[in-house]
Amino acid sequence: MLTMIRNSDIALIRTFAAVADKGSMTVAANMLHMTQGAVSQQIKRLEDMLDWPLFERDRRGLRLTQAGERLLGNARRLLALNDEIWDDMTERSVRGSVRLGVPYDLVGATLAPVLKSYAERYPQIEISLVCASSPELLEELGKGTVDLCVVEEPYGTSQGECLAVERLVWVGAKAGSAHRKVPLPISMVADTCAFRSSVFAALSKDGLRWRTVFENGNIEATTATVRTDLAVTAWLASTVPADLDILTVDQGLPELPIFAINLHLPKVNATPQTLELARHIREGMMRPRQSAAA
Repeated sequence: MLTMIRNSDIALIRTFAAVADKGSMTVAANMLHMTQGAVSQQIKRLEDMLDWPLFERDRRGLRLTQAGERLLGNARRLLALNDEIWDDMTERSVRGSVRLGVPYDLVGATLAPVLKSYAERYPQIEISLVCASSPELLEELGKGTVDLCVVEEPYGTSQGECLAVERLVWVGAKAGSAHRKVPLPISMVADTCAFRSSVFAALSKDGLRWRTVFENGNIEATTATVRTDLAVTAWLASTVPADLDILTVDQGLPELPIFAINLHLPKVNATPQTLELARHIREGMMRPRQSAAA
């Protein structure tokens, strides 16, 4: 008796994993450079092939069904094996150097594991990090002084590839009182910080007075001013250190907007090592991360 051969469609599986990890077809579509309609169609095709509903919608968005939960682990293994095969077969052509632009606050827990795995996979490639504010990094990409960059931008305003969507939150010292001072003392990493205009706009909208305590491009010093309760700052929720507090509107501070972590590549002539690093970053950011707000 012949067994019918059935092949999994890697593209459908990758789309499913992206939607599952992001909890949103819109965010997954941005990340995959697809329309929201195309993502929806691919999920429907996969559900029809498997004859199981994979997602259901509740008041917080998309949620995996039991069948979806069962599929997700196998989907990740299948994608990892697929990518491992491509790595192995194309590894010989990837060598040289690559310059990555990253904001100060994303270098640590967000991108460090991705860069470590890339360096281990391609020891023959030299990685150089350029740390600056997101607007400065986009300028450097345009001038060709970095090969690619990961930046923070207001959600929905960028032409880049959306890797993640994060809440911008107020941050203060544990049991601190800086948020109650008038005018509000604020510490920003730099006057070119991507969050600066959004923070000041939110304060102005609520009629709150503020003063800047620190702006010189040093994230360690900014963290120190917050940790010692001299000021508050604004960071993405997942980048907040465990020894600091996330402050809320209940503490008299205005709501801050949503930001996107976006990947930008040069419009032309991206090198193989640049494209491979972009793939590593893309897949690393797709994996669920522990948010500091959780």
